[in-house]
Amino acid sequence: MTSFVKIAASGKPARANAKNHAAVIDQRHGLMWTAKDVGTVTFRNAPALVADLNANAFAGFTDWRLPTLQELFTIADHSRTSPAIDTDAFPTCKGGWYWSSTVHASPPSVYAWRVLFNDGYAFYSHQHYDGRVRAVRSVSSAASGQ
Repeated sequence: MTSFVKIAASGKPARANAKNHAAVIDQRHGLMWTAKDVGTVTFRNAPALVADLNANAFAGFTDWRLPTLQELFTIADHSRTSPAIDTDAFPTCKGGWYWSSTVHASPPSVYAWRVLFNDGYAFYSHQHYDGRVRAVRSVSSAASGQ
């Protein structure tokens, strides 16, 4: 059984068979994700894409952010490949690298962690490389859609 609930652009739950949903709630982890990629940019420019979502109250919310590595890794599905993600919940994901907000610990901090959704593994890379962005927000109650 899937743990994802589809959310319409209004911020309200969508039909389970909806194909044009704006976001999904991961009920296991209490996180709401953008269903589609927000864009492809360098690590430095990723926060600006998320800020645009907030400025436009995407799906009715203004607290979107770049996910941590741990959060991003939770939507990787290791029973799938190319992409290693639930494609009903995330229909536009074709694989590729997605940025997390987690900077690599070794100085200087010119590296950040990413998840490769071709196979669902994480690795760090230089922050000047392009990567895809998927935004997330915490939900107070998965059942409420908040």
